[in-house]
Amino acid sequence: MLWTPVPQAVTLHEEEQERCWEFLTAVAESEEEAKRSYSEGLARVAAGSLHSSHTCAWAALWQGCCVDLEGPLPLRQALYGCLYYLLSAIPPQDTPGFLFHGISPGGLSNGTRGEDYWGHIFWDQDTWMFPNILLFYPEAARAILEYRIRTLKGALLNAQEQGYEGAKFPWESAATGREVCPEDIYGAQEIHITGDVLMAFEQYYHTTQDQKLFRMDGGWELVSSVAQYWCSRMVWSEEEQCYHIRGVMPPDEYHHQVDNSAYTNAVAQRSLNFAASIARDFLIPVPEEWVECAKKVKVPFDAARKYHPEYDGYSPGEPVKQADVVLLGFPLMYPMSPEVRRNDLVMYEPVTELSGPAMTWSMFAVGWLELKETQRAQGHLNKCYSNITEPFKIWVENSDGSGAVNFLTGMGGFLQAVLFGYAGFRITKTNLRFDPACPSDVSKLEVTGVSYLGSKLKFTITKEEMRIGVTKCPLHPPLEAVLEKSGQRFPLHEGATSTRWREKAFLHFTHAVLIPGQSISFPTAAGWIQRAPSERL
Repeated sequence: MLWTPVPQAVTLHEEEQERCWEFLTAVAESEEEAKRSYSEGLARVAAGSLHSSHTCAWAALWQGCCVDLEGPLPLRQALYGCLYYLLSAIPPQDTPGFLFHGISPGGLSNGTRGEDYWGHIFWDQDTWMFPNILLFYPEAARAILEYRIRTLKGALLNAQEQGYEGAKFPWESAATGREVCPEDIYGAQEIHITGDVLMAFEQYYHTTQDQKLFRMDGGWELVSSVAQYWCSRMVWSEEEQCYHIRGVMPPDEYHHQVDNSAYTNAVAQRSLNFAASIARDFLIPVPEEWVECAKKVKVPFDAARKYHPEYDGYSPGEPVKQADVVLLGFPLMYPMSPEVRRNDLVMYEPVTELSGPAMTWSMFAVGWLELKETQRAQGHLNKCYSNITEPFKIWVENSDGSGAVNFLTGMGGFLQAVLFGYAGFRITKTNLRFDPACPSDVSKLEVTGVSYLGSKLKFTITKEEMRIGVTKCPLHPPLEAVLEKSGQRFPLHEGATSTRWREKAFLHFTHAVLIPGQSISFPTAAGWIQRAPSERL
């Protein structure tokens, strides 16, 4: 790392109206590369072109990847800031062979003397940042997964040392996949991280159908090892006739050594279901143990109150550090009725630490947007603004200013509230769903560069109309949009038959043969993007 020293103070002389200072930092994996980049930067400073080249590069990037809306300026600024910092932390798109080492909660942060988590990798990467990156840049998402594959050997040793089979990913990861958390309690008990890692693999597989990662590049070994770990971690309860996972710390770190954390058990179940599903895709025999454990693992549920207790013995009203049970609805998409989803939100909303980690309130917002209570959702999203510091929209981990600086985890949650909340995107095994729900002060939402099965799409959403445009369209697989309520289909590929149809005097589309640059439109409604029928597996 080479840099221009930044002085403690800069002075504007009395006769000067304005002055510009430029400070340069180059970060690379080798001294040679750092020196080359630093020299190039100094040359651009001398030529007066450093800032303009930066601006041009970002302008080109925004054309293919952007989230914008017509609404309050602070909301727009927060969105641009979050996307800017997150994109700055991912692997370069044009560097073959680049070895990526994951994203720490603070990105390229200090990482010394215990600051900013020493630059270690947590579930922050896989659960909070990854889904946003995947929607726009699946190549960068793949690099994140490759980091986990490279550290699989360490994960296998972690499980072995704790007396279990398979792979247990560390709560804090660095170069090897061995546990590097300085406090043993987290590495031993916060085991949901292993399911969080696999959920990222599942989302990637369903979005890209990249079988090579799993068949040839180590993905299957990781998937099967995680399934093996969860099976070995479960114990059968004769009394309840189900499997328990005991002695864990849930995402809510105020509690430890609890049994049957709802989130931990649900993410374990999802891991096992995905492992079985991908095995079937690859014609690999599915161990009966995977199916049995997934089917019979306990996920606590209070039938009288119709909500999910955080763990066995949780009493309503107990304080909660951060989003935990509310994550069952999203991102886990654990099956439940709208009534139960609402009860979970109502139960945990008043007892969740107000000054806790920044990403928490984003997930409450997603939950209320699911239920179409848009203004209540926006109230929660507004709480995130106390974590944003001016003038460069730097996020801190906690609203009191403590914790990691440039907290990418909070930014990831905020982006998800818009992408998976306002736009209502959901990644499933067979499609990319959308179900828009914007608050009253957002009149238009534009999401540019959404990647799905090789295509690039642009979504433009208002309260009355939704438009989907194709910005990149490979020959295969051809896609279509389907409306949930009416079942109407809209081809999103070249070669479809040109058709017209009307419903309630509204022209849904006038040209069904879509090529890059064309679009379809229809009254704003829920639906999904999927393979066209002839191409579906």
